[in-house]
Amino acid sequence: MRILVTSLLFPIPTNVARGTFVSDHVELLKQNGHDVRVVNPLPRMFQYQEFSRSTHTGVARAPKTFKHGEIKVFSPRFWGLPGHPLPILTASSVKRSFRKIEKWLDEWRPDVIICHTLWPVAELANLLSKKWKVPWVAVVHGHDFDVGINDKNISKSIRKLANLPDHLVTVSKRLNDISSQVRENNHSMIPCHSAVESEWQKPMKSIGGRWRKDSLDILFPADPRRPEKNHLLALQTGEELERRGWIIGMTTLRQQPRSIVWDRMLVADLTLITSKRESGPLVARESIQCGTPVVSVDVGDVAEYLPDFCISSNYDPIQLADTCEAALKNDWSEGFEIPERFTPQIVAQQWQTLLESLVE
Repeated sequence: MRILVTSLLFPIPTNVARGTFVSDHVELLKQNGHDVRVVNPLPRMFQYQEFSRSTHTGVARAPKTFKHGEIKVFSPRFWGLPGHPLPILTASSVKRSFRKIEKWLDEWRPDVIICHTLWPVAELANLLSKKWKVPWVAVVHGHDFDVGINDKNISKSIRKLANLPDHLVTVSKRLNDISSQVRENNHSMIPCHSAVESEWQKPMKSIGGRWRKDSLDILFPADPRRPEKNHLLALQTGEELERRGWIIGMTTLRQQPRSIVWDRMLVADLTLITSKRESGPLVARESIQCGTPVVSVDVGDVAEYLPDFCISSNYDPIQLADTCEAALKNDWSEGFEIPERFTPQIVAQQWQTLLESLVE
């Protein structure tokens, strides 16, 4: 079927690391035989404003039309003020791109629309759905329900938008529990699949060398500029491990393409996640597929598949250091794999079943 994906986040030529979980989904749909095109509205901004958030990097310089692999992408601009003081202005601005989208699509029209993230692009998805008389699905990844729904300026808008699509998908059980409080029916949980390519997939490895006397390469799998990723706690954990005798090297990820991210996971001894909030995190499952043990605070859905000794119940550097050493002591030779429900095959089937139920 023909599918139009709208999303606030998507890789752009000037920032290939932006919204890779959406491009993963687009590629999965394409691999399953669907004709997919992407509309990625971007906020208008000056180049100096890109430094306010890692997801803004490259936005001011991004082209309006481009191809991501074989996928055609259109990025119309809209006005959005920091802090959302005038949500009605943002909503009106993003919807005004309707005519430009029709012109870009020419005679092509979708059978269904999938909208990743609610605010503000769901305003556009809902308008397109009405104009073209096609069903649409909204996908919540975390920010809308973790932050936006409690924001005094856009809380009402997000609650309204969550009730407009024909179906609402969330990517974790925790978010699905929230969606059941926001809307009564037609919502479900479909996780983001783990898209690590086969050449990077390795069995879980155990550390060699001398205990508390050798080097330890820790990967902090995020951009330190993102406050919710809690880079300070990772640094404090590294300092605690150094006090115990380890020689710590810590690497961060900033705008790297997926191949470089997976390369870094392959060479790291440990992946450390200290986030204050997560819907996944997807990087935990990717690290496991690359053969690198993961230590994490109890965030997102990590407790559903990580061993207990790899999870710290507190945001405390000493406890996290203990957890790191517990993961390093473990013999991973028997192997460890992510649950089947995160595989591309299962996720693709869930999406196919949902889309077929909407498009008759």
